[in-house]
Amino acid sequence: MRHPIDPKVDCVFKALLGAESNRDLLIHFLNAILGAELPRPITVVEIQNPYNEKEFLDDKLTVVDVKARDATGQMYQVEVQLLNHRDLPARILYGWADLYSAQIKEGESYRKLRPTYAIWLLGQILLADDPDYAHEFRLRDQHGRVFLDHGGIWLLELSKFAADAVETEQQRWLKFFTEAERLDADALPAWMQTQEMRRAMNTLKAFSEKEHAYHAYQARQNFLREQQSIQLEFDDLRAEVEQARADAEQERVAKEQARAEAEQERAAKEQERAAKEQAQADAEQERAAKAQERAAKEQERAAKEQERAAKDEALAEIERLKRLLADQPEPSDPETR
Repeated sequence: MRHPIDPKVDCVFKALLGAESNRDLLIHFLNAILGAELPRPITVVEIQNPYNEKEFLDDKLTVVDVKARDATGQMYQVEVQLLNHRDLPARILYGWADLYSAQIKEGESYRKLRPTYAIWLLGQILLADDPDYAHEFRLRDQHGRVFLDHGGIWLLELSKFAADAVETEQQRWLKFFTEAERLDADALPAWMQTQEMRRAMNTLKAFSEKEHAYHAYQARQNFLREQQSIQLEFDDLRAEVEQARADAEQERVAKEQARAEAEQERAAKEQERAAKEQAQADAEQERAAKAQERAAKEQERAAKEQERAAKDEALAEIERLKRLLADQPEPSDPETR
């Protein structure tokens, strides 16, 4: 090829799987990704929004996902997303729900609803805590029982995918999306030597060889790069804001903790002061009790002293009376007189 072409650029992706001329590639891709999940292999699809080269060349290509319906009425959505953003999971779910609900109009029976499958190829890691690159989401309860077997959402994280040898058609397609830009169309490796891969490579070659198409592809790629730069700048700004918010919250918590510690210290000091005052009051009360006890003892001693003095005085009086009695002369006997 004259110029390397990345099949993950949305306009190339839309031409690869959404062009009427590549309908069999879409069928092969859907069977490769969904595989045993389907009741039977897909043989026919009707593309609901086919790729329009004129819209692409006129820079009017706005819808870049691929929507299709198979012979049984089952619906399919295929989209590539190179950049992650915070609302991407909600967008993915909304896209599936919109395609599912659009099958019936007002007043029509729910029985017309058919299984709907959404397949997203992601250029960046969305589920960082899971090492697997392929993820399947369905409506299940906590025991794994399916609520209604009406399709689901398949996420394929291309940056996690790595396979030296191709063992399945799913791996072949994912290896194509991750390595095709670096391949030589005139010397394809063994894993690319299938009818579908050669046709896929021819689609890339068409973008490379046609100057008008390549210039439009470059413009689209530049737009995506600008979007990536804006997204990265926005992510950095959001990270700064979140960091500033976290720092402010941490500072608030630290101040609150310091205030609580100061209040706790003040309460401890107040408690210590109250304890000292209580101890002082207890000591004063004890001193007063001792003084009262001492006064009582002094009063008791004085009473005893007074009682002793009274006794001594009484004894002295008795002794005086005794002496008085002893000093008086005895009366004479009238008969002897």
